[in-house]
Amino acid sequence: MHPLETYLSEIAALRGATKETSGYPALANLLNAAGHTLKPKVRCIIHPKNSGAGIPDGGLFTPDQLKNRNEEESFIDQKPARGVIEVKSACDEIDDIAETPQVKEYLAHYGLVLLTNYRSFLLLKRGENGKPIRLESFQLAPDEKSFWVVAAQPRKAAGDLGERFFEYLRRVMLHAAPLNNPKDVAFFLASYARDARARVEGAGNLPALADVRGALEEALGMKFEAEKGEHFFRSTLVQTLFYGVFSAWVLWHKQQGSTRVSRVESGVPPDSRPTDISAAGKSASRSFRRDAENHPPEAGAPQFDWRSAAWTLHVPMIKALFYQVADPEKLGKLDLVEVLDWTAAALNRVDRAAFFEKFLESHAVQYFYEPFLEAFDPELRKQLGVWYTPPEIVQYQVARVDAALR
Repeated sequence: MHPLETYLSEIAALRGATKETSGYPALANLLNAAGHTLKPKVRCIIHPKNSGAGIPDGGLFTPDQLKNRNEEESFIDQKPARGVIEVKSACDEIDDIAETPQVKEYLAHYGLVLLTNYRSFLLLKRGENGKPIRLESFQLAPDEKSFWVVAAQPRKAAGDLGERFFEYLRRVMLHAAPLNNPKDVAFFLASYARDARARVEGAGNLPALADVRGALEEALGMKFEAEKGEHFFRSTLVQTLFYGVFSAWVLWHKQQGSTRVSRVESGVPPDSRPTDISAAGKSASRSFRRDAENHPPEAGAPQFDWRSAAWTLHVPMIKALFYQVADPEKLGKLDLVEVLDWTAAALNRVDRAAFFEKFLESHAVQYFYEPFLEAFDPELRKQLGVWYTPPEIVQYQVARVDAALR
């Protein structure tokens, strides 16, 4: 049984309970199911000890905080490494919870707070100026009435939302973890890509998808046929998009040390405009530029913005794809902009000095694509045979085949 199905079944059985605390065990079981899949594992503890800002409803701890200690000793003067949890009833609204003095006090002390009313989840971070910064959110239902309808059909909800929701919880628990090696970055991008794929597969047959499908078939020299072909097309679309974001981020990093000219101030060189996908057109180009200019980097350290990827990459297909995604009249209906914003935020958290010490562009398959595909779609990875072969082995194989042919 999917953890979301279990969670909703347990919550539905509590309907009518007078105390919001009744759902704590179900919530803890859900979070522990997600935390158990991580390395290192993350454990949810209800009502950890007060470390200076009152007793939070829950805390997210890593194994090193619990090692060789009993339950009572484990939480004395320890801040949960992955943040604390504030829980309210299903009738309360997340936006209202976020403004309470208690949440602001938790943020000031712990730095990271996961808010929930059992049906919606929001991760908050303490900003440099002490103000709350809203990070990722997830909604199982928009209001209490519809939540009980969803909870009454737990299996259907798990089928519709389970994959995206579980990935969201895993990312929440990893938000405070160091992000400095290629495999961890690949995990985050694969997690966002799985969310994106779920949105794309649930979007139906948009006219703009047919345009992109035709362009991908032409670029790859293949046809996407029948149900398996349709799944492969949508998976390929998402992979292309996210590998494009990653590639643009790598190029952006390389450009940080060189002289850069703002495209907004200097205009766009004619040869940097993307090739149209059937009907991307000039209006899409103008729409994309306006959208990019409305999202300036934050003050301080340079910030990567996925919207700039179309200006960084030199592959016409990928450049045009970014235009399509950002255009509300085309692929904007897939609702991928939110996921790509989260992806860019994750890339901006990466310790780039440590990352690029380990990452070699010439070995991108080994350092990024192979672990990305393993996390994104292990079955597809097996079908495509994406396995890294060291250059020494390849050179030996080529030499042996050459000798045999001669």
